[in-house]
Amino acid sequence: QVQVVESGGGLVPSGGSLRLSCAASELTFGDRIMGWFHQPPGKKREGVSCISSASDITYYGNSVKGRFTISRDNAKNTLYLEMNSLKPEDTAMYYCAASPKYGEFGCHPENFDFWGQGTRVTVSS
Repeated sequence: QVQVVESGGGLVPSGGSLRLSCAASELTFGDRIMGWFHQPPGKKREGVSCISSASDITYYGNSVKGRFTISRDNAKNTLYLEMNSLKPEDTAMYYCAASPKYGEFGCHPENFDFWGQGTRVTVSS
């Protein structure tokens, strides 16, 4: 059974940092595009950052460029999101997701098959 489990969320002050992790099991992690998505209160889920299977292609949403860094360790089946200079508007549930095997790159929720339960990030002003 495929499992995608996020960790690392929490409450931080504005300007602070967090590192999210996503552990995936029972899937061919190295063959899949991985992504982080967030869903702010009252809004739709949207792509924050995505990374290709070989880490040669990355995408960042405009609101996080220069502040967040996505990375992956295929040997450990783990995805990361380094979040710096956090702002109150970053407050949201953050979800990790895996694409279909050999999926086409695109950081949109409909491009991803397997989802974690989310980890909450709260940034206080």
